[in-house]
Amino acid sequence: MPIPEDVTGEEIDKDVRQELQSLPKTLADDVAKNLVMVARLIDEDPEGAYGYSRVALRLASRVAAVREAAGFAAYASQKYAEALAEFRAARRMTGTVELWPLMADCERGLGRPEKALDMAGAPEAHKLDKAGQVEMRLVAAGARRDMGQLDAAIVTLQSSELASNSVQPWTARLRYAYADALLAAGREDEAREWFAKAVEADRDGSTDASDRLAELDGVAFVDALADDEEPDAADTSVGPEHAPTAEAPTAEAPTAEAPATQALEAEGTPAESGGTAGGGDATAEEPGRSAASDAEKDD
Repeated sequence: MPIPEDVTGEEIDKDVRQELQSLPKTLADDVAKNLVMVARLIDEDPEGAYGYSRVALRLASRVAAVREAAGFAAYASQKYAEALAEFRAARRMTGTVELWPLMADCERGLGRPEKALDMAGAPEAHKLDKAGQVEMRLVAAGARRDMGQLDAAIVTLQSSELASNSVQPWTARLRYAYADALLAAGREDEAREWFAKAVEADRDGSTDASDRLAELDGVAFVDALADDEEPDAADTSVGPEHAPTAEAPTAEAPTAEAPATQALEAEGTPAESGGTAGGGDATAEEPGRSAASDAEKDD
């Protein structure tokens, strides 16, 4: 796949660069450039990012950072069996637990919410840092919703992190997931309150909380120049109308969407896990090796 001229490979994180030192220099440079492209494209063009990740994987499948990047790209492209296999491979190489929430979310994507819940209670989950624990909570709540257990999902999200007034990187997504679960349970007034709190914490627009809040408030934006109207007769007003029914995302904790891209630092390197496929930004919500057989193994 073509690499833009402005991509040098030097953009990657120094830790990843150090991993690539085990390769011949020319090969390391080629792999680095493909990893940069994964990071550049993963938000706007997941399939493009996936393509570059496959190139990197063919070149350096024994480098943990490459397996991790391939996992994130597959995850963003909703190839969950492949993503799970790559995350497991990266975890075997590094021994880290930081990918555990993403692995559990892949189980959800494969239609196995019970397995995701088992992983939420496993010893590995207790070794996660604070950010990882929040991600695991989001995944567990999503799994509960997958199983139709709305009340249990709401309870799962209730935590000191949710109640805290301080704003952390995960705050907006946690509040959003809670609001969305409340709305799905028919608790609209409470949902509105928490969507508003999510908006307050969402400084980088990682969720669509403001849109969901507007829907609940009955605000609709009208096209000023409808195709069947003359410009002079167009309704340019913006005002309250009957709000469309807020459709709950498919029981996912908000991420992608994201979440995945939080693990690619700077211009293009896998770093740490933090995204969970989910309902706000991406609905929650497959490697070259046999993904099916690898996905059957439990780490």
